Amino acid sequence: MIKIKQNTANKRILQIAIPSIISNITVPLLGLIDVTIVGHLGAPSYIGAIAVGGMLFNIIYWIFGFLRMGTSGMTSQAFGKQDSNEVTRLLIRSVGIGLFLAFCLLLLQYPICKIAFMLIHTTDEVKELAILYFYICIWGAPAMLGLYGFAGWFIGMQNSRFPMYIAITQNIVNIIVSLCLVYLLDMKVAGVATGTLIAQYAGFLMAILLYLRYYKPYKQHITWKEILKKKAMNRFFQVNRDIFFRTLCLVIVTMYFTSAGAAQGEIVLAVNTLLMQLFTLFSYIMDGFAYAGEALAGRYIGAGNQIALHRIVRKLFLWGFGLSLAFTLLYLVGGKAFLGILTNESSVIKEANSYFYWVLAIPLAGFSAFLWDGIFIGVTATRQMLISMFIASACFFGVYYIFHHLLGNHALWLAFLIYLSMRGIVQTYLGRKVIFL
Repeated sequence: MIKIKQNTANKRILQIAIPSIISNITVPLLGLIDVTIVGHLGAPSYIGAIAVGGMLFNIIYWIFGFLRMGTSGMTSQAFGKQDSNEVTRLLIRSVGIGLFLAFCLLLLQYPICKIAFMLIHTTDEVKELAILYFYICIWGAPAMLGLYGFAGWFIGMQNSRFPMYIAITQNIVNIIVSLCLVYLLDMKVAGVATGTLIAQYAGFLMAILLYLRYYKPYKQHITWKEILKKKAMNRFFQVNRDIFFRTLCLVIVTMYFTSAGAAQGEIVLAVNTLLMQLFTLFSYIMDGFAYAGEALAGRYIGAGNQIALHRIVRKLFLWGFGLSLAFTLLYLVGGKAFLGILTNESSVIKEANSYFYWVLAIPLAGFSAFLWDGIFIGVTATRQMLISMFIASACFFGVYYIFHHLLGNHALWLAFLIYLSMRGIVQTYLGRKVIFL
């Protein structure tokens, strides 16, 4: 059994974590670029349309994120076993299922749009433009869901650099094409949507080319009978089913957090939105280390190397604890100044001061949940991950409903922190059984 040295363990973690962090940071840029372009067209309805359309697609693609996560864990295990045939089969399964789901979205685009805009209340002008945005961008579903398969596969192959290259390429293409369509052809919202669409397919094409260029040993002939083996397909769907329901719980909690804040007035909504930006920034960093957990934990489980697995888990938690302390200090020193950059509304900033201490507790309360998610995905302990998310979500709603009449918006933040903490606590209990047997 091969042992890995301490410095080697840190190096392998950072080799996956740093490109993943860069990729995570570039993700919101696609939406930010679109908003920036239409923000100079002279009508607020353009901004509203992009915001509504972008939010809708974020929810749709977020729900299908299991394609990336499930593929990453299973691929890293096959990589650890040095099973080249299964590695290739997993890529074909994941991308194939992603394309099938995208085809279903295209077929159902009209009812999806109809139901979505029954639930989203906005002005007629914004609604008309947002629907136009939706009907253009929905054709990017094959590229996006196909990319999920490739991104998970690359990470499982211990390569987070390729997803980073793809994300950067998408942003460059989106900027150039959108600017040309909006300002040279006067296509406005349609131009921004088309630019996003072209950028998505540019990323998908790049993923295919990178695979063909750098993974020649894996381009062997595999029959559909091998790919569609019942046992392998059952495992694939079982893993992804658990991740799907886990993600659904996460989406419900996140959306309810926003909705409950909105019900308390526009000031509270604005405050919660701004403070959540600090959580989002922290999550981009921790997700990078979670990806490292996916790739490395799966690799060592696949190789049967328990010593290396335990060492990587310990190292990940040392990184997580250190970074959470650093973020707590960073927010303590500069967090309020950062809020001042995001808005100059004095009423919002004043109200935010009342809730700011909740943000200081987020890094230490939440870092273990991120890391365990990555480790559980890597070892495909997805049922345990679903159980922990279900318990944490139940705690979130229980705490909020018990205390919201007494504490108001403070109850919402208290519930959110308990939700983050419970995920980590339950996962630690279950993780000891999964990892340290």
